[in-house]
Amino acid sequence: MTKTKPVITLFKNNSLVLIATGLMGLTLMTGCDGPKQKETQKDTQKKVDTTAKVPVHSANQTSLTLPALDALFYEKDFTAVLKSKLGLTTEQIAKLKAAAHTSVADLSEDGIADTVSTRSAVQRYNQQIVAIIGDDKAQQLQQLVSERYSQGLDGLAPTKPNFVPTDTRIVVNAPAFRMDVFQNGHLLKSYKVGIGYPEFPLPTGMRRADTLIFNPSWTPPDEPWVKGKFQPGKKVSGSNEDNPLGVIKIPIGMPSLIHGGKPLTKIGNFASHGCVGLTNSQVQDFTATVAQLGGSNVTAESVKAFKSKGKTQSIKLPTPVPVDLRYETIVAQNGSLHIYRDVYERGTNTIETAKQILDAYNVNYDKLTQQEKTELDTALDEMNRDARGNSIATDNLAPSKDGVPASKQQRSKQGKITSRVKGQKEAVVAIAALQGKGYPEPVDLNTGVPAKN
Repeated sequence: MTKTKPVITLFKNNSLVLIATGLMGLTLMTGCDGPKQKETQKDTQKKVDTTAKVPVHSANQTSLTLPALDALFYEKDFTAVLKSKLGLTTEQIAKLKAAAHTSVADLSEDGIADTVSTRSAVQRYNQQIVAIIGDDKAQQLQQLVSERYSQGLDGLAPTKPNFVPTDTRIVVNAPAFRMDVFQNGHLLKSYKVGIGYPEFPLPTGMRRADTLIFNPSWTPPDEPWVKGKFQPGKKVSGSNEDNPLGVIKIPIGMPSLIHGGKPLTKIGNFASHGCVGLTNSQVQDFTATVAQLGGSNVTAESVKAFKSKGKTQSIKLPTPVPVDLRYETIVAQNGSLHIYRDVYERGTNTIETAKQILDAYNVNYDKLTQQEKTELDTALDEMNRDARGNSIATDNLAPSKDGVPASKQQRSKQGKITSRVKGQKEAVVAIAALQGKGYPEPVDLNTGVPAKN
């Protein structure tokens, strides 16, 4: 295909828009709570076929990392499952546990921005796992983790790409850094959010929110990312302004939360250990809405009252609210395809994926104009980049388009959390045939920026 230079417009929201001429995406993690405060969700677990082989990179399958594995060892039955399901020996399990904990100890979060190829980090972790239990068992471990924590709530999972709910649910699309609240198929509100670091990715799958916890306490784990501020093991009260959970946390199944406490700079960026992060102002607004959807009498006024009391208090929702965690880097939206950076490097920004999205809305790729195809090709290439801005390799072992093998893409400073994405995070391609079709545009978008009086 011959490429022509597109018309490009930059926006303040860090988006890249490509306008066609004349027309207008389980992992589990140490967790935001710290390893000793995991919430479980047994009803989301399903029987695992441990003999199945799984692809390393899939939109609905997060690559297992050692920091993520560390969290699982805090579950009471995890060691027993490794023995019964995978047939691992006591020695193998001990080595896995030691390697997982060491991987967390090697990470720091000292506020210094750093970027790394997610794929190279996952490869590095995978090599360590394979060295301990072998390739076949490593594949089975990936499958076990994915099936155990990334699925559930039968009948509610999306049935096609860019699925638009007809029920009441919360939808979080990690690559878009966006969370939407639907009521009976109507989009009520949208939020810009922070998502899990690549070392602690936000999982995918159906979860549910059934408890609101105001002024949550927090027990700091003995890990580098909390050094200097807190004493490991000493509980931090919910009234402490430095509490990283903020004024409210909402468990959505082990080990993830939707919670406040995030600075504005983390909204729309990597922000957490596998959670959906909001500012304290955002999470209060969000909680009042979720409470209403869950049949609670908690109001916006009472949310503020809970905060002023400073005492930890839990409210059970009469009706749990489903939470739909997605990883969609290509989204049709009223006359356009929005292409988001493949921030977890799952290889989703391909022309094949784009065709699937178009097909879901009865749009034939072959009938697009040459200009639209060119713009789409350019956008996919621009968003198929890792956190450093390097092109993502199309094969797990192949060199990237920039000529640097994935195995050689090491982090600039060992032991740093991947804290930012370099470059633009979104490209928008106008597709005439999508006019009036697709996932809804944001409604009443809350970006975390305080409203002016």
